Amino acid sequence: LIIIRAIRATKPRTDTTTTKTMSAKKTQFNSEGFDLGAAADSGEGVVYEIGGGVTSVTNDDDNQNKEKAKESSSPSPMDESERLKALGNNDFKQGNHLDAYDYYTEAIEACPSGEGIGPTGQELLKLRDEFEEKNREKMMERQRKDMEKRRSRNNSNEDKKEEDDNEEKEDKPVETFSPPRHLYGPKLAVYHANRAATLLHLGRNGEAIEDCDISLLLNPTYVKAYQRRSTANERIENTEEALRDAQKACEFDPSNGAARKNAARLQKIEDERLEKLKEETMGKLKDLGNSLLGNFGLSLDNFATVQDPNTGGYSISFNQGADKK
Repeated sequence: LIIIRAIRATKPRTDTTTTKTMSAKKTQFNSEGFDLGAAADSGEGVVYEIGGGVTSVTNDDDNQNKEKAKESSSPSPMDESERLKALGNNDFKQGNHLDAYDYYTEAIEACPSGEGIGPTGQELLKLRDEFEEKNREKMMERQRKDMEKRRSRNNSNEDKKEEDDNEEKEDKPVETFSPPRHLYGPKLAVYHANRAATLLHLGRNGEAIEDCDISLLLNPTYVKAYQRRSTANERIENTEEALRDAQKACEFDPSNGAARKNAARLQKIEDERLEKLKEETMGKLKDLGNSLLGNFGLSLDNFATVQDPNTGGYSISFNQGADKK
């Protein structure tokens, strides 16, 4: 942009002829007398002035664009991890699960951690286990105190009331573990969940569960981690945990048809397992009851239970003539 700034001067007195002669001449502009070298060195917008002066003009937009370009060109701490993850994804798609596992492991190791950033996956698991161990100790101590109070039978009613009040104050809800925040938590969660996927293909279900645990500590709403941990738990016949993870996946992604279908399937399996467990438990209790009643010449077949359709309660009747087993 070139702006010519004319220097105004006092209009001299001239006669009419002189004025007409001057106006007839055309004004011509050339670069003679201007400091073009200074303008070129500035690399910015300049204003040329009649008389040879050069004024530099700073362009704020250009400076901001240069700063943004510098920031975008500077490497990110996660660039190497992202590159390794991409290589792992490529191998996973081609069925090279061992190579994919190695790449995901390297991506995890390349991810920054430490003070000001956050703990590693293994450190997170250690913090969680220590927290849960302390919770177990608190629960055991609470149960021990409850047993001691029940064994104490010589206290007055007033003392018992005071103890009950104190017990209510001490009966606090169980705390849950809140992991420390990781600066790159969402991306690190993906690396661990991807490695869990390779471990499922390699048949290493326990390790897959551990990687999913870390992934969900870093990102508690990561649906894929819930789905993969559900698969691993089902393979080791832990259908209760598998169903819980499947339901969590549906909770965080209600539109996921595959997750809903899997949760419904696992619910049916879990219901069948509980029914079978109930039958087995009842069978063992019946055997135990018969062994005790046998000392009196009786068995559970001498007793019949009838449910009241109105109240839902049961009544027990005794039949002396029932066959013994």
